[in-house]
Amino acid sequence: MSLVPDVLLLVDSRGGLTEQLAEAVAAGIRDVPDVRLRYRRVDDAEPGELKEIQGLIVGSPNWSGMTGKLKEWFDHSGDLWETGELAGRVGAAFTAGWSRSGGTEATLLQLLHLLFSHGMVVVGLPWSERMRRSGSYYGATAHGVMTEDDRLQARQLGRRVAELTARLFPEPRIADQ
Repeated sequence: MSLVPDVLLLVDSRGGLTEQLAEAVAAGIRDVPDVRLRYRRVDDAEPGELKEIQGLIVGSPNWSGMTGKLKEWFDHSGDLWETGELAGRVGAAFTAGWSRSGGTEATLLQLLHLLFSHGMVVVGLPWSERMRRSGSYYGATAHGVMTEDDRLQARQLGRRVAELTARLFPEPRIADQ
């Protein structure tokens, strides 16, 4: 048993660029010892698991928006929306696609809309010189192939969410190993 808040990293990927970005986000979460990472592909997660976590980072390939599978998964979280059970928890998003102009910010905004609708505290990326080449204020991104800048900004997003989760949820809770 561990006595730390949980951050769920939920990703829809078939092992490509989005998965590579998710691995970098996961590394950032692991940088923070005061939280526990739950890494799940959308096929292996249940919306009810959202009640057990204090932070959520969600990632989708950019298909000019999030994937239908991820949207359907979130559609099943409507009961949590109605009860407000996720309000005040920490959330963030990331996406990857083949073209910088292919709608990555639209995908991030769709993902963030889901987090905002649940009343979550949403974390983005602050301006940095790296953002000229990689990332968005709205979350981590990658285009075409993974670059070192992509990895670094994704890791920064994971770390920012984990640190804020640890600060907002300092009271330990019992979580399964």
